[in-house]
Amino acid sequence: MAGAGRPYVVLGVSAGIAAYKAVEVCRRLVDAGIHVAPVLTQRATQFVGKTTFDALASEPVQSSLWDEASPIPHTKLGQRADLILVAPATADLLARYANGLADDLLTTTLIATRAPVIVCPAMHTEMWEHPAVQRNLETLRERGVIVVPPEEGRLAGGDSGTGRLADPSLIVERVLEVLAGDDRRDLAGLRVVITAGGTREPIDPVRFVTNRSSGKQGHALAEVARHRGAEVVLVTTTKLAVAPGVVVERVETAAQMEQAVLAQATRADVVVMAAAVADFRPKVVAETKLHKADGLPELVLEPTSDILAELGRRRRQENRSSQVLVGFAAETDAVTERATGKLAAKGVDLMVANDVSAPGVGFDHDTNAVTILGADGTVTEVPLARKHAIADAVFDRVVALLSEQ
Repeated sequence: MAGAGRPYVVLGVSAGIAAYKAVEVCRRLVDAGIHVAPVLTQRATQFVGKTTFDALASEPVQSSLWDEASPIPHTKLGQRADLILVAPATADLLARYANGLADDLLTTTLIATRAPVIVCPAMHTEMWEHPAVQRNLETLRERGVIVVPPEEGRLAGGDSGTGRLADPSLIVERVLEVLAGDDRRDLAGLRVVITAGGTREPIDPVRFVTNRSSGKQGHALAEVARHRGAEVVLVTTTKLAVAPGVVVERVETAAQMEQAVLAQATRADVVVMAAAVADFRPKVVAETKLHKADGLPELVLEPTSDILAELGRRRRQENRSSQVLVGFAAETDAVTERATGKLAAKGVDLMVANDVSAPGVGFDHDTNAVTILGADGTVTEVPLARKHAIADAVFDRVVALLSEQ
């Protein structure tokens, strides 16, 4: 630990445009009472200046193996660190770290430490999705490196996609969790199936019926479950970034999601239905595009299958009483009452209710606020928080149920 019992964190900054966000990460870490030792690669200084970090961090920037006061700065940093954080972590940095290449102060420090390491990738979408990058991330994760995946949003160059550095508040939150010893593996050995996103029900080849779900809560659940040691299968309708190690099945319609989930659920210890599955779909799908000149089409809807209820029915039928089923209820009125009704009707263990009309809650937000209702009568209120915190609260209840079996 650094002076006065403060944790000593090495903040590594590699050469990406997101390096400017590392300034905010540094400030937040210092404000949280952490001793921050910044290590910038030489090329990172082309994006952000040393002077800024010198002013905000707990000690001056180090960037070279050769011109510092210590003859072996990487060894001293690696041994002294309580944690090493790399934000941003470029594709190049990840590749060198994964392959044990150490040709600058940051990579030698990473190789020379036994402290926990967190990497926060940031790069363009095509780079993030490249198989080599994903393979390097999986290698690092297998070695115990914690990965905070990038977010979807506006990127350098003006386009949008997955690859933007995670929000500084989320990065700092993860650092504080690890420093506090919150590195739980209480889902190790369990197979968890999670759904995410809103289904699309086609009207014709170019139009569809859908809802406002972004899939962020489902993806947060998958990342948290994986971090807590589970084998995770994510059935999703979105193109959001997926945590390394999570098996992904991409679907579009409610029928496709039902087929994928029911197949995966037969070997699952936990199933979490966080997706917003359409309640209705067009009864007839036009084979060709409908045109305004042809007049107003008659759109007849029919109900989709209730996947969660079917999971409950099959669990009873196949006597899989040890399996935990979790549903989500997005409501705009009488939230608790409606969710309680669904809990009983669908025969599940937990129903996570949220009022999607409330500010900052539910669809397309990075935050959520929920009430977790248990079939055993328990009620857990989780106030507004980031969706990863909501996911942790859900799995805390799941773990409690599993421990009672």
